[in-house]
Amino acid sequence: MTKIISVANQKGGVGKTTTAINLAASLAILEYRTLLIDADPQANSTTGNGFDLKNIQLSLYDCLVNETPMEQVLLETETPNLFLVPSHLDLVGAEIELINQPNREHILRKSIEDMGDRFDFVIIDCSPSLGLITVNALSASDSVLIPVQCEYFALEGLGKLLNTIKIVQTRLNTKLAIEGILMTMYDGRLRLSNQVVEEIKNHFDKLVFNTIIHRNTKLGEAPSFGRPVLMYDADSTGATNYLNLAKEILQKNDMTKIKNQDKVLESNEDGSNQ
Repeated sequence: MTKIISVANQKGGVGKTTTAINLAASLAILEYRTLLIDADPQANSTTGNGFDLKNIQLSLYDCLVNETPMEQVLLETETPNLFLVPSHLDLVGAEIELINQPNREHILRKSIEDMGDRFDFVIIDCSPSLGLITVNALSASDSVLIPVQCEYFALEGLGKLLNTIKIVQTRLNTKLAIEGILMTMYDGRLRLSNQVVEEIKNHFDKLVFNTIIHRNTKLGEAPSFGRPVLMYDADSTGATNYLNLAKEILQKNDMTKIKNQDKVLESNEDGSNQ
C-alpha cells in the first residue's frame, strides 16, 4: 500500500522543498521504495537531486497535460531506492491547459494509481500557491505535511492553508489527513525560535512533529551540489534531523519495527549548526 504525502505551504521560504527532498531521501535510505514528485514549476526538487533542466525530456507536465504514463517519466536518482518525477517551467501553463478537462482535480491521482504499488512512499513537493496543481496534489494524497518556519510570521497564511485542506477534504478527498506540522529553521540561540515553537505547540498540540529542523549550513549547501543532505554530509545536524523525521513518520503510521533504543526522541531544541 503506497503512502502519499504532500509537502505544502503557500508561504514561501519555509523549507518546503528542502523538506520534500530530504524526507524522501531519508525514507529511501531506510530502504523504503520512494518516489519524489516535483510539482513546483521552479523545479528545485529536480535540480536539488542533480538533474539539469536542459536535459529533461519528459516531466510532470507531460503526465498531467499529455497523459504520458508516469512510469515513462521516472528518473533514478543517485540516492538508492529514490526515484524522481521531474518538473519543468512548462508546468506554469498546465493550470490553464487543464481548466476545461473533466475531473481536472484528480488527474495526478490517476497517474499515480496507474503505477500500482511500486512505491512505499510518494512525496509531492507542492508549489508555494494554492492553485490547481497543488489541489491535484492534495486530492491525490493520504496526508499533508506542513513546514512552518520558526519566525515571527509563522502563523501567517497557515489558517488559509488549513481552510483549503478542509475544502479538499469535503469536496475532493475525504481521506486527506494532516500528517503533521514541521518546525523548520530553528535556532536554539534565539528566544524568538523558542517562543514560536511554544506558540505553535499550544495552538496545534499533537499535530506538531517532535522532530524540529535546525538551521544548518549543510542543508543550504547540499542543493548546490545536487544532493540531499544525507548524500552530501551524513553526519550533519540537518541529515540527523530529517532521518529522525522519517523515523517519526514511520512510527506514526505503524510502518516500522524500530527498536526502542533507536526510536526518535523529542527534539532537544539545542542542536548546533554543522
